[in-house]
Amino acid sequence: MSPTPIRSALVSFGISSRTFHAPFLTTMPDYRLEAVLERRGDAAANKYPDIRTHRDLESLLADEAIELVIITAPNDTHFPYAKACLEAGKHVVVEKPFTIHSWEARTLCELSEKVGKVCSVYHNRRYVADYLTMKAILEEGLLGKLHTFTAHYDRYRPDPRTYGLWREFAEPGAGVLYDLGAHLIDQSLQLFGFPRSILADIRRQKDYSQVDDYFDLQLDYDFLKVTLHSSMLVREMGPRYQLHGTKGSFLKSGEDPQEDRLKAGELPVGVDWCHEDAAFHGLLHTERNGEVLQKTWPSIKGDFGMYYRNLYRTIRMGEPLQERPEHGHNVVRVIELAFASSEQRAWIPVDGLIAV
Repeated sequence: MSPTPIRSALVSFGISSRTFHAPFLTTMPDYRLEAVLERRGDAAANKYPDIRTHRDLESLLADEAIELVIITAPNDTHFPYAKACLEAGKHVVVEKPFTIHSWEARTLCELSEKVGKVCSVYHNRRYVADYLTMKAILEEGLLGKLHTFTAHYDRYRPDPRTYGLWREFAEPGAGVLYDLGAHLIDQSLQLFGFPRSILADIRRQKDYSQVDDYFDLQLDYDFLKVTLHSSMLVREMGPRYQLHGTKGSFLKSGEDPQEDRLKAGELPVGVDWCHEDAAFHGLLHTERNGEVLQKTWPSIKGDFGMYYRNLYRTIRMGEPLQERPEHGHNVVRVIELAFASSEQRAWIPVDGLIAV
């Protein structure tokens, strides 16, 4: 174990905590899971007998041993819980979406700076095979000048969920745009910066839906056009990502295997965590050094643990924070603009983003 592991607590013990956070907090030497806020039941304590269980946020924040609080509770709690954690002198990680409203996100940015505590948004999809591979291809200039980027986050879920039901209730912050759209928007902002304008089509496709279950966002970057798409009624998946440039194209299907393996109970340990099967490697068709190149392009290994390693270096060593609260703000702001565009059925300027 690290000489100074970060003493951490989870707020709620639902699928997000169990899948994306606890496996890393309990296997990485730089962290120690001390406590969980679980209002009812003892699922966390049964799995991790050495932890403390708190039944309310006030009790957890009074726990002086806790340095870092990871908030994975429903979206409408993100702002009040994160604000309370910062005011109590705790570092805080907030699941995506960072907040529901951009003014809430801006408030957390300012409060984090004021109290001198880290406030980070858990944009873990920066550490998946497809994103890391695309980023490397673009940085190497293998496609020339990019003119088209299309990203799909589709599912086939025609029936109501049996878990995470709050995501399908007609409440602020519910729906697929806040849920899956946050990933795609963050990836686009990281790869390409701020777009000039946005055109959005946000719908309910399933007859029982109370919230949006479909979106198609178009982001204008002048020469580059970005399309971000999601539907819950796609049974046969096409390419997950398509990149087309003046010199070539890259097509990528499949999905990074980490989430499924974590849900199956596999721990994120060992040098082989977590290589993508070669069957899902992308197709690169381009021209390099005067020769046409058309071949399967190996994926860079993804690792959600990179998020927590970066966070440790920020908290303990003072290195720059990679997943900043401003990044969370910008994603939420784009979501707000997308809803406005869809309602107006028009292109609207992208404004109000925070440069970092």
